[in-house]
Amino acid sequence: MRAGIAFLIVAYMLSQFYRAFLAVLSPVLQAEIGATTGDLARASGLWFVAFALMQLPVGWALDHLGPRRTCSVLFLLGGAGGAAVFALAQGPGAITAAMVLIGMGCAPVLMSTYYIFARQFPAAIFGTLAGVTVGLSSLGNILSAAPLAALIGAFGWRETVGGFAVLTAAIALVIAALVRDPVKPEGEAKGSLIDLLRMPQLWPVMAMMFVCYFPAAGLRGLWISPYLADRFGAELAQIGTATLVMGLAMVAGNFLYGPADRLFGGRKRPILIGNTVVAALCLAFWAAPPAGFGMAVAMFALIGLFGASYPIVISHGRSFCPPHLTGRGVTLLNLFGMGGAGVMQFVSGPTFAGLAETRNPADAYGALFGIVGLAILAGLSLYAFARDSRS
Repeated sequence: MRAGIAFLIVAYMLSQFYRAFLAVLSPVLQAEIGATTGDLARASGLWFVAFALMQLPVGWALDHLGPRRTCSVLFLLGGAGGAAVFALAQGPGAITAAMVLIGMGCAPVLMSTYYIFARQFPAAIFGTLAGVTVGLSSLGNILSAAPLAALIGAFGWRETVGGFAVLTAAIALVIAALVRDPVKPEGEAKGSLIDLLRMPQLWPVMAMMFVCYFPAAGLRGLWISPYLADRFGAELAQIGTATLVMGLAMVAGNFLYGPADRLFGGRKRPILIGNTVVAALCLAFWAAPPAGFGMAVAMFALIGLFGASYPIVISHGRSFCPPHLTGRGVTLLNLFGMGGAGVMQFVSGPTFAGLAETRNPADAYGALFGIVGLAILAGLSLYAFARDSRS
């Protein structure tokens, strides 16, 4: 089981890679197949939407089929298959189709890991395990930064993405061989998604889930690249370095949030503090934009650090879910997290285009990031009514 969990973490590292690699691929895709920033924003948003919509069937499959079959089959067909389609793409439409397939394939990976943690480990350490898992998996963000830029320069983007398709297929087959499904207790109670939606304590947490993931994932996954290029004239190597710095900050943030529930005596306070900082930073891009490249990268890094609250928010929600609805509970929460990121990324492209019609590019980016900050504040205003939970 330990080996199986290790490869699930590697698979989620690839999931993190795929959701973020468009930031580095953006210049070459625009030059070679005519994919605009709007095309890539739509493709990235649909990755999250596909990922989110798969959560409901994934939750059912985890509770009925187990994580081994659920994860290995979808990761092979969707993850590896989608990466292969991406490598062969001749236009923006194929990129969009590939991202949808990859999103579907990556949908069960983290939830399969969390399902095993919830079933086989004490509830008191779920938050720490969740944070460590996402922290280690965030190495995929690092891989999608400067290392990806180096691979593209050495081998070309098609060959590089094709290689990742082969790697994804191999990891899916290893998961099928090594992961073991947790044993279900005899006489387990029955339940459905409706039972979860009837729990009022979950709704403020789901509101927080809807807004908390986009600032780190969306800005790191796409917008940091055109912002630095248009505002400061950054080239591919500089963009690779900047995304690497933000990725490392996200890794550190996941490890910091992991034990925060025990350090603060509950989960609510660190979530409120961290996301308030993120909202302030996003609004700062609007009200007081950074004057230099280094300051901008530092602000993106801080968003990555404090915006890594996803594991502790999902841990907060999971604490209210009954054991027999563990699979559907964590996937419902993930639906709101990934769905929110998908919706916000999907609308960010046309929103930026509308802002750019009346503003110069620098001001348009600042206004877009400011809108993100306002969305976080709206989520926080609802989450403030959440009932706290302790390990």
